Amino acid sequence: MTISRRTMMAGTIAAAAAATPALAAAAGKGSSNAAHFSLAYAPHEGSFASRGGLIEQIAYAADQGFRAWEDNEARARPVEQQEAMARALSQRSMTMGVFVASMPKWADFRPLLGANDDAEREAFLADVRASVEVAKRLNVKHMTVVTGFMDRKVPPDIQTGRIIDCMRRAGDIVAPHGLALVMEPLNTRTNHPGVFMQSIAQGYAVARGANSPGIKILADLYHEQIQSGNLIPTLDACWSDIGYIQFGDNPGRKEPGTGEINYANIVRWLRERRYTGVIGMEHGNSVSGREGEDRLIAAYRTIDKA
Repeated sequence: MTISRRTMMAGTIAAAAAATPALAAAAGKGSSNAAHFSLAYAPHEGSFASRGGLIEQIAYAADQGFRAWEDNEARARPVEQQEAMARALSQRSMTMGVFVASMPKWADFRPLLGANDDAEREAFLADVRASVEVAKRLNVKHMTVVTGFMDRKVPPDIQTGRIIDCMRRAGDIVAPHGLALVMEPLNTRTNHPGVFMQSIAQGYAVARGANSPGIKILADLYHEQIQSGNLIPTLDACWSDIGYIQFGDNPGRKEPGTGEINYANIVRWLRERRYTGVIGMEHGNSVSGREGEDRLIAAYRTIDKA
């Protein structure tokens, strides 16, 4: 008799649950952890590193009930690997979340999209154009962009106007294809000093100015908690222009339950809002190896019960 992968995974989880009370509770009747999550939480390559390569990790995530996947680096992958990923996700009825359409040069503090020179804006728009075919290949609806770094030589208000214009042009590129760019505000206190967009509220102002169905906000709640806090009221105020959400606890940027953010309340609020989009698991695991992977699953089971 051939043993299916799902049967094998159920046995693995059952054994882990016996050793970990939190997992035992998450596994429930039948010692299976394979019930679908109620929201589309999206792991990424590395979330389940012990299970093999990229395709094996996608399969394992699906076996645990995850309904989506996220891959910031997808644009840089060979076409053959993009196509393999798309097939694996389709076979598992999983939704592909974001990838980064134009990767910033972090070490160089560039691009400067609000600068006097048009060159970096044109290069950014060229990246957006090139990303459309990648999005189609992966069946993606949203692509991440970062609005660059501050230019110390240009007044902030002038930079804001130029970035609004640049985002409007970018929206004109992607919107006819049914795609949207999601601008990610980043914190300057821990991770990304010098970035232009530093809060969801600032993203809202740029999105309203761009006035394009192809321009929305990526609400990464790890960054927002560090920079501004006040998460649920901010989400509520800016909801019309939020296109994508990412989780990560603070401090440490690990799974929910390792820091100060009450993700159970946020999940409850999202469910009340009838949010059906992807939630990127934009964080690491607090513990390495399979123990950490089990803890990751248990953490999402816990908040998903909210």
